[in-house]
Amino acid sequence: MIEQEIGRRIKEIRKQKKIPQEKLAEMIGISPNYMSALERGAYNIKLELLVQIIDCLDITADDLFRDVIKNGYVNRTSRLSDEIATLPAEEQQRIFEVLDALLRTARRK
Repeated sequence: MIEQEIGRRIKEIRKQKKIPQEKLAEMIGISPNYMSALERGAYNIKLELLVQIIDCLDITADDLFRDVIKNGYVNRTSRLSDEIATLPAEEQQRIFEVLDALLRTARRK
């Protein structure tokens, strides 16, 4: 189950970054077939390979594990808060207005 979630996230992030599966496989030194199997969650990913994937995708472990580890959302929230704090006050206000609207919508469900 965890392997499938991690594989799904790898595939999602890889596609967002427009990196072909074959290219990522080449970057980390595995076959495209093995990369495909990892993205499907067919195998446990060795830690060394997981670190290579994170580095090649230029992401954090939090980005990859946010659907798997409960505290991933806490870390992401903290990181986003830090990023928002670096923006001008006007931009911060605009972001908070959008977040408030999204939260009101989410609470109605």
